[in-house]
Amino acid sequence: MIRNLLWFVLVILIQLPVVLFAQNEKPKIALVLSGGGAKGVAHIPVLQALDSLHIVPDIVVGTSMGSVIGGLYAMGYSGDEIAYLVNTTEWNNLLYEKTPFNDVSVEEKSENEKYLIGLDIVDGAPKTTPYLLNDQNLRLKLGTLTAPFYKDTNFDDLPIPFRSVTTDLINFKEIVLKDGSLATAMRASMSIPGVFEPVKYKNTILVDGGILNNFPTNIAKEWGADIIIGSDVSGGAQDIEGLDNISDLLFQTTMVQNYRMYPSNRALVNIMIDHVPNLTYSTGDFNKTTELYEEGKIASKEKIGELAALGLQLARFKQREIALPVFKDSVSFGKITYKNISEDNLQLLKSRMGLEEDHVYTSEDLVAAIKRSMGTDIFRKIYLDLSAANNEELVITGFEKSNHRLNASVHYDLYRGIGLVGNYTGRNLLGEASRVLVTLDIAEQPKGMLQVQKNFGEKKQWWWRSEGIGKQLIQRIFINGQYADDYREKSVKFKNQINRNINSLSSYAGLGFNYEYVNIDPTANSEFRDNLLVLNQYYASYVGFDAHFFSNTMDKVFYPKQGTSINATVNRSIKQRASVFFSDAEALSLAGLNYGFTNLQGNYHKRLPLGNKVTGIFEASMGFTIADKDEENEISFYNAGFPQLFYLGGNLPILRSNTVGFQGLQEDEVITSQFIVLKVASQLDVFNNFYITPNINLGSIGFSDLEEFSKNVFSPRGSWEDSDQTSLLFSIGTMVSYKSILGPVDLSFSWTNDINKVRVFLSVGIPFNR
Repeated sequence: MIRNLLWFVLVILIQLPVVLFAQNEKPKIALVLSGGGAKGVAHIPVLQALDSLHIVPDIVVGTSMGSVIGGLYAMGYSGDEIAYLVNTTEWNNLLYEKTPFNDVSVEEKSENEKYLIGLDIVDGAPKTTPYLLNDQNLRLKLGTLTAPFYKDTNFDDLPIPFRSVTTDLINFKEIVLKDGSLATAMRASMSIPGVFEPVKYKNTILVDGGILNNFPTNIAKEWGADIIIGSDVSGGAQDIEGLDNISDLLFQTTMVQNYRMYPSNRALVNIMIDHVPNLTYSTGDFNKTTELYEEGKIASKEKIGELAALGLQLARFKQREIALPVFKDSVSFGKITYKNISEDNLQLLKSRMGLEEDHVYTSEDLVAAIKRSMGTDIFRKIYLDLSAANNEELVITGFEKSNHRLNASVHYDLYRGIGLVGNYTGRNLLGEASRVLVTLDIAEQPKGMLQVQKNFGEKKQWWWRSEGIGKQLIQRIFINGQYADDYREKSVKFKNQINRNINSLSSYAGLGFNYEYVNIDPTANSEFRDNLLVLNQYYASYVGFDAHFFSNTMDKVFYPKQGTSINATVNRSIKQRASVFFSDAEALSLAGLNYGFTNLQGNYHKRLPLGNKVTGIFEASMGFTIADKDEENEISFYNAGFPQLFYLGGNLPILRSNTVGFQGLQEDEVITSQFIVLKVASQLDVFNNFYITPNINLGSIGFSDLEEFSKNVFSPRGSWEDSDQTSLLFSIGTMVSYKSILGPVDLSFSWTNDINKVRVFLSVGIPFNR
């Protein structure tokens, strides 16, 4: 009898949808999407299947990533549109990276992404953030996607009524959001503790809803759902064998309450799309969205029969008409209010935002204003509150970084060895919109910099920068491609600039006043061993001024995929002296001699995407020197102007303003007075953060005056190793790179003409450079 009773109950359960459809009223269909981080991308094929079968849910409930995808679907985005959004999103920029480089203020670009770690100093003690990822870019993205519902909204008034499940961290209870800001509700539901900052909500703090209820079918049932379609990417608790590492143990500990509810919640589902057995990636694999999307199709296809049957039975009922509402993307504000922003930063923020009262702005304009402001590197986050504006007031709330910050990075390369870079950055110590930098490279070849910078003017588009750079280097001398000798170079350089931004994000022009002192001597005592140049000591000093132009629209600091950079400088000496003392008694020492010169230097670098995985690179550099004619008691620039000549060679960012990289040459291997260099390369994005860059470098270099160089610039005849003629410089090679946790790792292989050998160079990390 019990067996017959069980069969009766089973038949009733199977026939329940039919019984429901026998009614005259359409049953209430619920779509429930579980949390699961990146795995939530597997929900999208379910949405596409519903669209193709003309099944429109009456309610949508989501947790965490399920809340994000479910919220977009409830707004009126189709499954295809959500698939496009997910698969075209730069997830690294959205979740992991800081402000994109092309959104960084032009006066801050030189310091952007130079350090591996950074700590705010608050009340004299270091302070770390309690979360791993900054949600600024994520908030902007969600705000843009939900722009048609930017005001506070009753979620029942969406094209499909929607609920977002969150966890109250203060009272440790479940909160189901049903009104307010849609973007905030979606963001709050995915606030994984320790990963994203919690979201303040009324008098509490909200975190990821998955902690208590990661597959919230019970919410749909309590909401009156008759049939529940459940898409699950989360899975249940791990067994003993599965808990074999600390991360899984900690994760399972935080999810205890959810796992208690999980079996009963799954039992409420009428059509279960269980993705868990098909998923091979983790919650954090946002770089695998394409693969997760394909894996999501498997379970969706397995249930297509049940979904098709449901669609046929719904055909006789009128369903919701779903579409994004017509949205007039323009808004104006009679009042703009700034909150939580210090007086020292307020005017700079207003200038960078560029927002004025009673002007009409689109959502794209507002996002661009926030990005420009974040590019000042002053703020951790900036929020725009549009929900209460009602076209009358815009409230801008800022969250500033500390005025005192410590930063550090490490570096190693085969030429300079290993070093530790430490930096102190102070804001507003010299008045509003000012910055002070103190940077030291603690290494075998130490370097240091003190820099002061301040924006001024009504719009803060003018700025001055003064800096002093000191370094002690070991300069290698090469003959016929072979290492021959070492010289010790000690130098101090002071640069003073006044600049005017042409575009606050990309370009400026200005004037500079410069002083440099250089001392070069052999590392070996000349009394015991003559050095290559029989040099005992060299001194030189220089005072001059320059006019310069800078522009940079690159999308990234390291391995950019698109953009253009241009640097151009004209230098003129005012006063310069050189003294040369030789260890050979027969060599004529020169003391206190003067020379004058003008030089012009320019660089053009272009990156152009040629496909999803290929970036074309073209670079042209040139430097020309016009030396004053010899006069009585003076010597030529070409004989004594060693510090102001051009240095060619090396793979790393420059240490001097007159240094030009050239793969295949050792750093500073060629010292020349005139040059033109071209580079053509392609950057292949083999897989995430791994690149291969084959390159060809071609140069024409001269060692005397510009007139002589111009005669043979297109027909160089000499050997660049040891020549006083215009010479050809050519190399071909490739660089294998990886963007690691320590910074860029570059391994290059290059063949160079005249020495006819392959050279290998390795560098790791972020070096001190100017």
